[in-house]
Amino acid sequence: MAQHGSNQGQEGYRNEVTLSRLRLRVVPPEVLQNNGIESLNLDRNKLKQLPGIAKLCNLKKLVLSKNDIIDFPEEIRSLVHLEKLELNQNQIRVVPEGVFSCLPKLRHLRLNNNRLDRLPKDLAVCCSSLQYLNLSNNLFLAIPLAVLELKCLQELYLYNNKLRQLPMKMFKELPLKMFKVSGNPLREPPYEVCAGGLRQIISYFDQLQNSRAEEDRRVKTMFLGMSLAGKSTICKSLKQRQIVRMSEEERTVGIEISEFQIQGFTFLFWDFAGQLEYYMTHHMFITPQALVILVINFQQYQRSDDSFKELVGFWINNLFMRVPNSVVLPVGTHIDVCCEQEVKEKKEDIMSKIQDMLDERKSTLAHLIANLEDNEESEFFVDQWNRLKEMEQCTLTVLDLVPVNCMDYEDIKTLEGTILKHVKNEAVFPNVIQVLPPIYKQVEAAIVNIVQKNEELAEHGMMDLSLLHRELSYQYRLTHLDVELLRDILRYLHRIGLIVWYEEVKQLESTVFLCPDILITIFKTLVRYGLTQQLESIAVDILIAEHATIRDRANWVWAFKSKAMLCQKAMRALLKHQLYLDGMRDVFEEMVGSRSQKGKLFSLLEHFEICLEVRNTEGLNPRARVFVPGLPWEAAQGHEETHYLFPTYLNQSEEVSKMWGGDHKEDLHIRVYFSPEIPEGFFKRLMVKACSFFSTHWVAKAICLLICSGKPLLIKANNQKGYSYIELRCRKPAERAGFQLVWDFVMTIISISNKLLEEWPGLHLCVKTPCRTAGCPAEFVWPDVDDKSTVTKEEIKTCGTCAFRFETELLLPKVPSERSIAQAPAQYYVTSYGNATFGSSTVHVESQNILDK
Repeated sequence: MAQHGSNQGQEGYRNEVTLSRLRLRVVPPEVLQNNGIESLNLDRNKLKQLPGIAKLCNLKKLVLSKNDIIDFPEEIRSLVHLEKLELNQNQIRVVPEGVFSCLPKLRHLRLNNNRLDRLPKDLAVCCSSLQYLNLSNNLFLAIPLAVLELKCLQELYLYNNKLRQLPMKMFKELPLKMFKVSGNPLREPPYEVCAGGLRQIISYFDQLQNSRAEEDRRVKTMFLGMSLAGKSTICKSLKQRQIVRMSEEERTVGIEISEFQIQGFTFLFWDFAGQLEYYMTHHMFITPQALVILVINFQQYQRSDDSFKELVGFWINNLFMRVPNSVVLPVGTHIDVCCEQEVKEKKEDIMSKIQDMLDERKSTLAHLIANLEDNEESEFFVDQWNRLKEMEQCTLTVLDLVPVNCMDYEDIKTLEGTILKHVKNEAVFPNVIQVLPPIYKQVEAAIVNIVQKNEELAEHGMMDLSLLHRELSYQYRLTHLDVELLRDILRYLHRIGLIVWYEEVKQLESTVFLCPDILITIFKTLVRYGLTQQLESIAVDILIAEHATIRDRANWVWAFKSKAMLCQKAMRALLKHQLYLDGMRDVFEEMVGSRSQKGKLFSLLEHFEICLEVRNTEGLNPRARVFVPGLPWEAAQGHEETHYLFPTYLNQSEEVSKMWGGDHKEDLHIRVYFSPEIPEGFFKRLMVKACSFFSTHWVAKAICLLICSGKPLLIKANNQKGYSYIELRCRKPAERAGFQLVWDFVMTIISISNKLLEEWPGLHLCVKTPCRTAGCPAEFVWPDVDDKSTVTKEEIKTCGTCAFRFETELLLPKVPSERSIAQAPAQYYVTSYGNATFGSSTVHVESQNILDK
């Protein structure tokens, strides 16, 4: 049962014992009798108490993560040599006094994912030893005073608590090197400052020490809803304080941004276009901690499930997944063409169905949690259980629907009053008031002034970072503003949506978009409704300037309609057509580049996975470089003009299905289930990322085929209510030695999915393998996936429904035993920028051949 090690372990402990995932309810007596143990790992068991643990008087490391502990084990106070204690992911509510005062050598403490709202004062006794403390996913309203006494603390994690204020003392007196605090309703410093990291937080407090703080009441307000619902009419009428009539031709294309001030509150209005074609770019701008005004056309709305799903449910579901702690105010428009009784009935129907969605989500999460808890091997699913428990704490606040006649200013004023009432309610918006140093507001005001006074700049809003610094320093007399402080302030202004600065994109790190309009103009040119018509309408003089002909234009239209591809020349022509119309001629070369060199735009499109660079449009690429695990992937250089594939425009799937050759009953078959559903845009971004890893691919709207060293992998989306999953299929290897490559291939795609999952905190993934017996409905649920080890060590898996036994490598990432003895555990690592580390496979993409299976 126990894995004993008399040799020194990796962390320097002698006599290490690991008893993980053994469903233990008590510590085995033979372990308690061995007082020479220095390291004991009991994670993922069923422990509730630890009687007898005090006998291990030489214990230095104790891991009790992911058990069923409710009452803190007080016997731990006897472990006076303890250096590392992990009690995370239990259900502990109170840590008693008198424990930490007996642990003077404690260096590392994990208490995250419990139910704590305070810590004992005697934690301060560890002030000269404790270096790491994790308190994330608890219920803290304030930083415990004992934490401020930990003079050696270097790492502090406080994700997902209920903190509103951070003490300056913590950053001035503690030697912190790592600090994370996202998921808290912070007012001081604002969350946007904390997201910039320790240096920005310290800079913030430095500024506060030198000047008096100012309160800022700012609310980012996002208008969502289907096309022609009345979003722009409401937005402009609120801002201009009068009825603004909008024609169908004036509907929003992309996103429009404006500012509205009333009673000391500043509202940043983001008006999002309603057509699904634009949704691929919305994820770049939809952010948490905002007021969402969901506009619903009552004239179009019918009291049916289909109508609700299209006009309301789609948006509620995507907010659930993207920003699950949002506040949503539904607004019903076009009520002037509905009778009073109809308005009342439609409002009741919408609110009732929204409540049903909230209840169904709560019930589904409870069901998923109960399934994991009731599983006979629940210790293998603790990570999944923990994510579901975190999701359970997320609450989408949906306010009462407000019916509005957009042509009646009294209704607009009523809506304005309703919005003000809600933002003033601290229970709804706990961090609407932000405390800022004066320099933040001074820089913001100066930037607004720069844009207003410079007519040329006002057209595009782009400015070089060093030039902006000089302008602020000398023209606006902010001489104490150094470059690093300016960077901190720009990060804050970027996160609240006032400016856009993509410092993480190398080509754009020196460019500040003082007005985001230029980016929105560019995005709406390439990702838009009716792009075919835009291509067809490119003027002849622009074609001539791009050394293109009318015939070239016809080829562009054909390539776009048939393959969803645009060549670089076509994109230049499209953007020149639009930018010239909008008076932005001078920024064209900087953003779009020359015919021989890519501009900044292409880096941005690729960074946000909106399109995929394709150098070989004919399929297989025999000239592709060798893929070296762990090194950056670079596209093969060829003479053919670069094309860009836009997944949002894909349709046909016949070519992909033909190249795949149909499903075989022997295929390795995996399903990645999504709850509540596959988010809009997720599969498209997964395709872009996957195809950037593997040079040979065929893609369609909901299906993608990849080739790696001659091995094909099919990725297919199935999005139905209550049954949303992405299917992965690989051919069964002809020889047992081939399983390593196949499972490495599959795990890379799952790793990419998990990377994307970080952007949807309200989304749950569960990986399952269908039983290989024909007609059996059973599935094998994958345990938690550790990035540094194989999924399972079992040699045989037995189906609980049909009782058939299967070799594990046919179901889960498991290398056949004769290979695994000689090799280290497989490792899977995927970054957001396209690097991948496989297991022990060597991938040679230069010798690709789909027939080599």
